[in-house]
Amino acid sequence: MRTLKKIAVQALVVGAYLLLASSSALAGIPIEHWTQASGAQVFLVDSPAIPMVDVQVDFDAGSRRDPAPQAGLAGVTADMMEKGVLARAGAPALDENQLGEAWADLGASFGAGAGGERMSFSLRSLTDPALLDQAVALAARQLGEPAFPDAVWRRERERLAAALKEARTRPATVASLAYAHAVYGDHPYGQELTEATLARIGVSDMRALHARLLRPCRAKVSLVGALNRAQADALVTRLLARLPAGADCAALPTVPEVASLAAAREQRLPFDSAQAHVLLGQPGYRRDDPAYFALLVGNYTLGGGGFVSRLYQAVREQRGLSYSVYSAFSPGLHAGAFTIGLQTRPDQADQALQVAREVLARFVAEGPTEAELQAAKDNLIGGFALRLDSNRKLLDNVAGIAWYGLPLDYLETWTPQVQRVTAAEVRAAFARVLQPARMVTVLVGARP
Repeated sequence: MRTLKKIAVQALVVGAYLLLASSSALAGIPIEHWTQASGAQVFLVDSPAIPMVDVQVDFDAGSRRDPAPQAGLAGVTADMMEKGVLARAGAPALDENQLGEAWADLGASFGAGAGGERMSFSLRSLTDPALLDQAVALAARQLGEPAFPDAVWRRERERLAAALKEARTRPATVASLAYAHAVYGDHPYGQELTEATLARIGVSDMRALHARLLRPCRAKVSLVGALNRAQADALVTRLLARLPAGADCAALPTVPEVASLAAAREQRLPFDSAQAHVLLGQPGYRRDDPAYFALLVGNYTLGGGGFVSRLYQAVREQRGLSYSVYSAFSPGLHAGAFTIGLQTRPDQADQALQVAREVLARFVAEGPTEAELQAAKDNLIGGFALRLDSNRKLLDNVAGIAWYGLPLDYLETWTPQVQRVTAAEVRAAFARVLQPARMVTVLVGARP
């Protein structure tokens, strides 16, 4: 193991240097895509300049698949998959400490997590065969043979319950939870992990989720690094080999769409805090909306462009009502929220909210000026390279292309797509997607 550590340290130093020297070339590397016999979909960017590989494996096993009484099941299942592996085929069981030591000895890493839509697993390793073979073997065990130790889960459940209680002492948490409920209603996007839902989750539920949803035929695997197609295909085959196999890969139940808001709603929650937290918004749009680029460019002008946005200028610069203010879309497989957020003095919350509403209504009605449109395009295009300046960032983009079924040339056409957006397209898109008179408002800590 000491020899492996020495190889890892030396190669990481070289890799870090090469990464800085070659990151600007990443955008031109094409994405290869194929489907394995198991049904796993593979997306590869062969980036040979750096002797390492980053891998992400995504499954449709995020929190939108959680039963409502067990909200949080996906997240805790992913977390518990890092707490040990079973003994299988002559390999000994490893507890969470032994697993951490094994990864440290390899100079590699493996992580798991779950969001609203997908459960994701990430592997990073140098491509030296002495390291990569062992890293893939260990990752395959962790992915396919998690131990789900009951004693560890009881400990983690107590820790999580305490963390939930502590989080609710913070106004930002109170505001975000209330806002999610208000925007999403009964949709799974709005489900909340609570002490009650935690109490209903056992390790048997985690094992059932793992067996039902984590199958090779449901995997979307993205790789960026110094591997050719044959090497990547072999890696993916080994990585998924310990997952439940078989032909049971029927389509999962359809998750309903997020319901549109029928009327405006306002929720004021008392909280003794120095700053009032204000959130305003509604369900926005899906990632596959054809007006994606018009909405991206328009939101830069409205509230996504920091100091130069209309919201910042009106709320912060002209009136000094808030240190910062923003607007954001969060599109996904379903309509993610459009949100305007700010913090301000409790006695100024209503005034700041009113100004934000006025700016929003005017922008939806009129759209950007030609000067604002050009400034937004220039900034977005100028900053695009920063989205691709490391293997990890490039992997995030490739995984997004895989997950949302975007064209394989998406990164190459991104700049022309932004350049083609017109002010009329922005205005039409915002008028279709947003209804300023039918939004939810959550104020936490504002004075009545």
